[in-house]
Order: sequence, then C-alpha cells, then structure tokens
Amino acid sequence: DFPTGGIIYGYEGVRNAYTTGRGKIQVRSKANIEINKQGKESIVITELPYQVSKAGLIEKIADLVKAKSLEGISDIRDESDRDGMRIVIELKRDGVPMVVLNNLYKHTQMQVTFGVIMLALVNGRPRILTLKEMIEEFVKHRLDVIIRRTKFDLDAAEKRAHILEGFIIALDNIEAVIKTIRESKDAPTASINLQSRFGLSEIQAKAILDMRLQRLTGLEREKIQAEYREIIELIEKLRAILASKDLQMKIVVDELTELGERFGDERRTQVVYDAKDFTLEDMIANEEVIVSITHNGYIKRTPVTTYRRQHKGGRGVSGAGTYEDDYVEHVFRASTHHYLMFFTDRGRVYRIKVYDIPEGSRNAKGRSLANVIQKQSDEKVTAYLPITDIEQADAHIFMATRTGTVKKTALKDFANVRSNGIIAINLDEDDRLIDARLTNGHMEILIGASSGLAVRFHESDVRSMGRSAAGVRGISLEKGAYVISLTAVRHTDAQVIVVGERGYGKRTKLEDFRMTKRGAKGVIAMNITDKTGPICAILEVTDAEDLVVMTVNGILIRQPVRDIRLLGRNAQGVKLIRLEEGDQIADITTVTREEDEDLGEGEGEGESATTES
Repeated sequence: DFPTGGIIYGYEGVRNAYTTGRGKIQVRSKANIEINKQGKESIVITELPYQVSKAGLIEKIADLVKAKSLEGISDIRDESDRDGMRIVIELKRDGVPMVVLNNLYKHTQMQVTFGVIMLALVNGRPRILTLKEMIEEFVKHRLDVIIRRTKFDLDAAEKRAHILEGFIIALDNIEAVIKTIRESKDAPTASINLQSRFGLSEIQAKAILDMRLQRLTGLEREKIQAEYREIIELIEKLRAILASKDLQMKIVVDELTELGERFGDERRTQVVYDAKDFTLEDMIANEEVIVSITHNGYIKRTPVTTYRRQHKGGRGVSGAGTYEDDYVEHVFRASTHHYLMFFTDRGRVYRIKVYDIPEGSRNAKGRSLANVIQKQSDEKVTAYLPITDIEQADAHIFMATRTGTVKKTALKDFANVRSNGIIAINLDEDDRLIDARLTNGHMEILIGASSGLAVRFHESDVRSMGRSAAGVRGISLEKGAYVISLTAVRHTDAQVIVVGERGYGKRTKLEDFRMTKRGAKGVIAMNITDKTGPICAILEVTDAEDLVVMTVNGILIRQPVRDIRLLGRNAQGVKLIRLEEGDQIADITTVTREEDEDLGEGEGEGESATTES
C-alpha cells in the first residue's frame, strides 16, 4: 500500500516478490474520463504513484504535446486544492480518451515500476526472503524481543521484590532497626550490623538506610505491602511467559492487533489483480474501418458504415479531404483491434494498433504519419498490412518490389518491431518496395505490371528468407514497365478486378491467367489504351464484397463487385467511376457488404469501353 494511493496494475509482480523475493510492481495514476456540458471529454487525474512529482508530470505532458509525441490533448491544468489532487487534461474533438490515456501511461510517470527486493539481515547476514520466510523471520524476531523484554522485566521485578522484602522486615522490626542504626558509628557499620542482625542483604540494608522517615507511617506500610503483592504476581506472570511458547505467540498477536487498531487506516492503493481485465482493447470497440493514406503521408480511419453503396458509374461521395497539392494514395479495410504493419519504399517495417490511428470524418484530412510512426524522413510508406495475430505459425509476409523482385519471410520474424522500425527487405539503390501481403506459405501469387501484363505462380516457388535477404526474381518486366500490384490469391475459383488509371475496370477469372513459374513475363491482364490508361491496380474479389475506389482528388465510390462486368483478359473493361478533369484512380480495396444497407443515390449503368475479345 502506498501513501499517495494509485493503482497496482496486475498482481504478477507482487506474486513474484512474495514467492521469490524479487519482483516488479506497476503502479498507475488513478484517472477517469469526464464529459462537460458541451460534450467535450477530459482525463482527470486524482491520484499519482508514490514519489511522482505533480509539477514534474504536468511539465512532462506539456513537453510531449509540444513535441507532438502525444496527440489528442488541447490543454492541461492543475485544479488541485485542499480537498485533494485534480489534474485536468482536456482532449481535442478527435481525441480518443482511452488511447490518449494509454499513451500517457506509456510515455509519462503516470505509470511507474517499483522494484522489490525483500532483503533482510538474518543472523547477521543479508538474505533475500520469500513472504513466508519474511513472516517466519519476523515472528522469530518478535519472539526474541518478547523473551529479552520479559527477562529484563523479570530481573527488574525480582530486584524490586528483594528490596520490598527488606522494607517489610525493617517495618516488622522498626524499633530494633532504629536502635541498631543509632548504635552504629557510621553508615557502613550500620549496613553491616543490619545484615548480621536481621539477615538482610547488602542491597536491602542500603535501601533501608536510604529510606525516608515518612515511609515509617502506617499508610506507607500498607503501600509497600500492596506493591510487594503486585510484584510477586508480575514475577509469576513473567516466569509463565518465559516457560510457554503459546503465551509468547499470543503476545505477538495481541501486540500486532493493538498496532492495527491504533495506526491502521483504509487501504489507499487499489489492486487490479488481473490486468487483462483492463486492457486498452477491451475499452475500444472492435469495428471495421476504412483506413486512407494520402500521397504526402496523412492517415485517418473512418467507420465502414460511413459510406453508402452505389452502382458502377455513380458519381461517388467525398471520401477524404486533402491538403493542397496532396491526394489519397491508399485505402484499405481493417479492424480497430488489428495490428497495422507499415512497409516503406526503403524496405523497412513499422507496427502500431489500428485504434492508434486518429478517427476522422469522410472529409477530414487526417494526421501526419510522422506523428503516428517514427519513420525516417526519406521514407515513403507503400504497403500496409492489418494483422490479427503476429505469432501465427504458418503465416508469411510476401513482398514485391518495383523492379520485379519478390521475397517471402515468416511473420514471426516481425514479432519484435521496434518503435523506430526494422529491416523487412534489402533493396538495391534504384529499387523500391511497392507492396506486401500476408500469406500462409501455400497460396498463389499474381503480380501485375504497368504494361498490362501479369504473372501467376505458386508461392512455394519462393523459399522463406530472413529479414535482411534481398529476394529473388518474381516477374521479368518489359523496358520501361514497373510492378503495380501484388495479389496473394485466397480462393481457388477466384476473380480479380483489374483497374486502369482513368476509371475503367473489369472482373476477370483467375483461371484465365495461366500458371507459370516465377520470373516469367506473364500474360495480358488488360488491353491498355489511351482511354484506360496504364494499369494501376489488380485485386482479388468475391461476389459478396463491395469495391471501394478512391481517386487522387479524394473522391470515393463504393459499389457491389457483382455489378462489375465479368470480362476476359484482353478486354478494356467498363467505366467504374466518372472522373473529373485531371483526376485519376489512386487505389482500390474491398469491404464486406451488409445486406440491409441502403444502396443510396448516384446510381448509374456505366459505359462499356470495349467488349470481350
């Protein structure tokens, strides 16, 4: 229990300390979420861990906010008074209280660790004791104290009884005692005469000689006799204690009980025995979201339900606000409880939880990735993977580069991603990582090129490699062509969506792409013309999904996959979205369709660019 209160978060450290003598105890500040009349949320801190300075904590939080290491905080103030501590942290409108609170625990002294070493001197030597051993040694110590104290008290009582016995003898023979003293020439002679005549000890004789005359009265005689009786009873009691272990243990218990009654108060530090009961994820809804990322590195998440579904050829709705000279480059679906792995063009990987991404409306511009992950200034994030379990035994990360190199690495090799990232693939100076996919080690791979070709091969053609390996050839590219997509096929009867930059797309059966070996040139995936523009995306789909198309100007349209025409490899496709002048497709993704969702407005039949050939 700590004098300043707080919360002991998790009992494992306490248990280790009690069972082994060593442990680490996490202590958190006590905080709660308050909502004012305007609906604005605040984090209110009412208790701090022991030895944490309130002023120092406030200064640290302010510094982190200024450095943009802590997001979502608009103001902090101290409202403490004589009634108690109260630190108020006001949140921004888009701040998620539990995410901000978790970051405060992580980056400030709102959560501290106390190391426990149960060290004691046992028989003059230092020893680390378990709780049981500590209690045993404490009981031994208390018994030793009680025995020593009892012996001391017994010795003092016996000495006092001896003197009182002398007083009683003197009072019983008062006339003779006075005569003996008067007949003695000095005090030493009087002492010797008293000892020889009345059988007194030297101590008793000296006490009689020192006794004041007033003690010869009848009242004083009664007091001396009463004191003697009390001393005799005390001596019997003390001797009984020394002779009985049970009495000694009873004294230990009684004294501890008395201490508890005199000095005990209510427990101040709350103990959360099972820290898992209060994990951050338990306090955040597990929901599907659309994550969008712009060319200049702004990111946000928006609930899937924000977007209504339309048919192909619809005008779309605003899916993302952007800053000037910026545009949306990536959009994908994830769950808030998933991990999100960020792969950069330089071959590094970073990892956060999806709920750490700030939530925004359709028109919100998002937050800079620099405030979400600690990427290097010359890196650009090019691939994103939502991961449910980082320790999946058979899972792999399959990567492809712009020049056609591919690589496969076990997912468990990425279990410990530092905040400043780790290497995912070693790249040549002129190469860049363009995409990464989660696979099970036995999937089919489809790689698309800007030239309109695509190669299909078994994942097993690529052996698993370490994180620092460079990879092997995945597709042979024509001059001037580059890799635009990497697909890890989920279904044997799969279909793929092929989309050109100018808004044309189509569904094509995967079986239309003949199986080859890695490193082949591939087959035609789309008939490239000025009307379609170069291929910008190839994505596996099912009829149960909706296709979400995002343009560089931030326009987003959602439409049923089954409404997109099924065409052969050589077809150009149909218009998926009517683009404004200068706009083009940035990225595509799929979302699970809800049967009761309204189709919304803006429906259109679309127009065919060509027929299957």
